[in-house]
Amino acid sequence: MTHTFAICAYGDSPYLENCIRSLRRQGEDTDIILCTSTPSDYIRKTAARYEIPVFVRDGESDIQEDWNFAYNTAEGDLVTLAHQDDMYHRDYEKILLERAEKYPDMTVFTTDYATVKGTKLMEKRGLVEWVKAALRLPLINPDWNDREWLKRVALIFGNSICCPSCTYNKKLLGESLFRSEFRYVLDWDTLWRLAGEKGRFVCEERPLIYYRVHDGATTKQWIGDNRRTEEELAMFRKFWPEPAVQLLERLYRKAYKAYD
Repeated sequence: MTHTFAICAYGDSPYLENCIRSLRRQGEDTDIILCTSTPSDYIRKTAARYEIPVFVRDGESDIQEDWNFAYNTAEGDLVTLAHQDDMYHRDYEKILLERAEKYPDMTVFTTDYATVKGTKLMEKRGLVEWVKAALRLPLINPDWNDREWLKRVALIFGNSICCPSCTYNKKLLGESLFRSEFRYVLDWDTLWRLAGEKGRFVCEERPLIYYRVHDGATTKQWIGDNRRTEEELAMFRKFWPEPAVQLLERLYRKAYKAYD
């Protein structure tokens, strides 16, 4: 199985080079590309410094279209959509390829994550992180993680899977993976759809990605104008009655404090 890291770059992130450096540490033969709908001298020069090809999507920036462009452009059988602000553990690709060889029906690979606030690594995980880890437990066991209802257990109380930690098996899933009606929770919606299809979700429950939270993050911006809340409610309504939806949303709002 071949693997490609496709960096999704937007604007001129000060953390882009750190992301690239973490990917370069994966190995000499690691395939890395950078895809963007906001080309700039900064992006081109940063990518050129590490000999990474840049692919530009024409048209207005849109998360779903940008992700599909990066996913489709990648030539690997396995594709990781690397978010420009995050960093990857040096063993990420090694463990991914080991799991892909062991489980040829693996459609999604994911891992635990450590949170970085600005430039500071958070040493203690909060209640939300513990809950998400518990929801991912069925995905660790190879006797369970190919069953539809158990894959969906990890998603029914919210999205316990960290989006930039995911690698998708393009060989099994085909082109243009993202076909969601949503703009923000499209990763959750996509995983819910994939959980209902054949294939195995494999989780490596150790932090192989460093997920950065900062003032310029899209997550924080969308919380501020309620788009996240509206879309999460719509997702919950797909599989919960209204009283449960309201309760889950109240509990979920507490997680937003992580972005304060």
